[in-house]
Amino acid sequence: MKKTMFSLEVFPPKDSVAVEEIYNSLGQFALIKPDFISVTYGAGGSSQGLTAEISSYISTRLNIPSVAHLTCVGATKDNIGNILARLQSLGVKNILALRGDLPQGESLGDFKHATDLIEFINDFGGFEVSAACYPEGHTESPDFAFDVEVAKRKYDLGVKRFVSQLFFDNDDFYRMAEEFKKAGIDAQISAGIMPVTNAKQIYRIVSLSGAKLPAKITKAVAKFENNPEALYQAGINYAVDQITDLVANGADGIHLYSMNKPKTATDIFNNIKNIL
Repeated sequence: MKKTMFSLEVFPPKDSVAVEEIYNSLGQFALIKPDFISVTYGAGGSSQGLTAEISSYISTRLNIPSVAHLTCVGATKDNIGNILARLQSLGVKNILALRGDLPQGESLGDFKHATDLIEFINDFGGFEVSAACYPEGHTESPDFAFDVEVAKRKYDLGVKRFVSQLFFDNDDFYRMAEEFKKAGIDAQISAGIMPVTNAKQIYRIVSLSGAKLPAKITKAVAKFENNPEALYQAGINYAVDQITDLVANGADGIHLYSMNKPKTATDIFNNIKNIL
């Protein structure tokens, strides 16, 4: 039986106090021994320096493969070239290439699409490039068939691993994986799982991502939103059930959106480690 990859996502903190906390958290995440840890990139490049530093720390100090997110919205080729040179100098070898969300009133810059960024990184050389995919379709796509076409372009540019947007209905992921297969996309797909442990947080994230919340989750949030411990347990249980089903159905990988919380990641991992 093939091993299912298990990976985590962390994000750079916004203030200097939290910087120390993230390094402490990374030490705790390392105990799980994930297959890789990805590090997000702030809107408009607001945390690009920390993304590079944290990614380097993960790979060189913790000896865990790291994947640095890189968005290109509003960027020039010089901007991206400088960031790639810095990542390379810090020993970062893996990039998750994303267009990023366009801030209101701003232009796209030199890169119109994630595929433009992937081509640029390929020309620069020295990196393995991963890309995003969307089980429910990208919010700007005219239809799901267009999403598959874009994913095929990314694959043809050399992308060997896709990391999915968060989703809560596994049928959406299975449909996407099947359509990718029909299109000749023979790449690893890691399923993005977001534990619902905080009511305000999940509503904000869902509004940004466009992901739909199944009735089972909305009922749990409504019932337990004033009982943090109960909501936490319900969220962990839902994530574990989702992951168990994905592994049983042959998903290549599970990518856990950790929200920088080692306890959440550890509690979930301890429930699923025997099936990976």
